Amino acid sequence: MIGHLQCVVLDCSDAPGLARFYRALLGGTVNRPDPRWSLDDGWATLHTGAGQVLAFQRVDDHRPPLWPDPGRPQQLHLDIGVQDLDRAHAQVVDLGAELIDDGGGNRSWRIYADPAGHPFCLVRD
Repeated sequence: MIGHLQCVVLDCSDAPGLARFYRALLGGTVNRPDPRWSLDDGWATLHTGAGQVLAFQRVDDHRPPLWPDPGRPQQLHLDIGVQDLDRAHAQVVDLGAELIDDGGGNRSWRIYADPAGHPFCLVRD
């Protein structure tokens, strides 16, 4: 083993805003003091209750990926397990997510874009 996953970093135009979006989705603490990072308007973190850390980095010329355009492909995505896909759909849309692929309603996951345009999936547990 060379190392371990420390966090997943998402580029965006509003680091604190995207951290708050994911806190509402996953729970946890935004910008918990951590000696690994300096926190400012350009960098925010979310320590989830399950132990993962997401970090959000402001990029002034951020260009979000477009699904499924190969000219602006996914840079990463997260799979979020949920028990009730319809309820979770309503909740993430209320938070500012956009449904970008529902699979025609024939599968156990849906693809969304967060407020900064990063794709993520809600997957039925």
